[in-house]
Amino acid sequence: MRGRTQGFTLIELVVVVAIVALLLVVALPRYQSSLDRAEFVALSSSLRTMRESIDRFHEDKGHYPENLEDLVEEKYLRDVPIDPITDSKATWVPVEDTTGGGGIGDVRSGAKGVALNGVPYANLVP
Repeated sequence: MRGRTQGFTLIELVVVVAIVALLLVVALPRYQSSLDRAEFVALSSSLRTMRESIDRFHEDKGHYPENLEDLVEEKYLRDVPIDPITDSKATWVPVEDTTGGGGIGDVRSGAKGVALNGVPYANLVP
């Protein structure tokens, strides 16, 4: 018999690849669900922060801001946050004040689809 050469056999490589593939099949769904949860939490946090800033603006100025940039200009926010679902600042949907004073009384996400709790992103309340 000849001496064995250094290296792996084909069967050893196939077994290792099969084990790695099995681990990926198990881990990938958990990873994806954790990403979805993180986006949901980030969206809730951004909505809460913007709504608190709108309320503070109203308490200080006596009227609601005309747009989200007013919150940045008046230093109620450092910057308009990025919607974590759409990855854009431009998709926030301002909601007009319902008391008749004008301006933005609330803000909603412009993302399509449904959040983890079953509520559409557009109707999400943190």
